[in-house]
Amino acid sequence: MNDRIFGAIAVALAAFYAWRATAIQESFIQDPVGPKIFPFMIAALLGVSGLVFVLRPDPAPQWPHLSRLFEIAVTVAVMVAYALLLPEAGFVISTAFAAAFLSWRLDAPPLKAAIAGIAISVGIYIVFHLILGLSLARGPWGF
Repeated sequence: MNDRIFGAIAVALAAFYAWRATAIQESFIQDPVGPKIFPFMIAALLGVSGLVFVLRPDPAPQWPHLSRLFEIAVTVAVMVAYALLLPEAGFVISTAFAAAFLSWRLDAPPLKAAIAGIAISVGIYIVFHLILGLSLARGPWGF
């Protein structure tokens, strides 16, 4: 039953996300794909995933232990902090800390998690900002 509830919420969220994507203002000078395609792709993936949960729920779901639920809550808090700090600290710094934390929670040793966080952050910055020319949040040091 929990899977079906979760799936129905995901489908509703996907519909809301797609509806809000229709409100994105498009410039008369743009590429053929336009800015709406990415939100529509995310909405489609979320909707299909939610439908899978609705139509094929797990027959015997197992809830995580309380300690795991606490870890999930801390991870959600880190992602919320990431979103809040992104405009202030900038993309590279915020992403480095968030990626390092997530790498550490996925059982990487602390030093390797820090290296992974920096590498992920710089790699994404190079691809999206320097190569593709997309605008990312600038931090106090201009990157």
